[in-house]
Amino acid sequence: MKHIISLSGGKDSTALLLMMIEKNMQIDDIVFCDTGIEFPQMYRHLKKLEKYINRKIIYLRKDKTFEEYLLYHIRKNGKIGYGFPYFCNRWCTTIFKRDPMIKFSRGHVEYHGIAYDEKERVNKNQDRGRNIKYPLVDWKITEKEALKYCYSKGFDWEGLYKLTNRVGCWACPLCKVGHMRMLYKNFPELWKKLKEWDKKAWNNFKYKKTLDYYERKFKDEKR
Repeated sequence: MKHIISLSGGKDSTALLLMMIEKNMQIDDIVFCDTGIEFPQMYRHLKKLEKYINRKIIYLRKDKTFEEYLLYHIRKNGKIGYGFPYFCNRWCTTIFKRDPMIKFSRGHVEYHGIAYDEKERVNKNQDRGRNIKYPLVDWKITEKEALKYCYSKGFDWEGLYKLTNRVGCWACPLCKVGHMRMLYKNFPELWKKLKEWDKKAWNNFKYKKTLDYYERKFKDEKR
């Protein structure tokens, strides 16, 4: 039976990986489920992490991109494109993260980086038949402590956590307006791509308002 770390690349899972190595715990595979829409800093962080621990990270990728699923994938009901995910239909998590990880880790032990102050997520994440462990909860490591620990080891995501607390998928429609504002101001190329998708998808990125609306709003804030 293998012991597999599910690495999101954020502060909690990074701290989990480094702490497990420090404690000489068994780690057979380190797995990153790649959506293809992670921040550039995140991909560089993962390369830096590989070099630091002198081990390879396994990237699980789908045969289609996020854009293809969003706009062009033919669904079972005949409709084209899933559209932007929303609270009741987080297809991106299922397709890019949950299903690939379940397939890869079936019959083995998984380690997930959930911090102590989010321990209520542990019960929600218990899928039938999966053997998932949450060492940070057991060790009572909070999110703040996890980030501080990562900083102490030289991992700072090039300042990304100083801009936003959502360092995963940059195109997540479940984000708050503050994250969108940050994206508009600091990542113009990503914002431009998001606007293109917003115009093509059958639903809007953020509820019923287009990104043009938010762009005008953000521009007005500069005045």
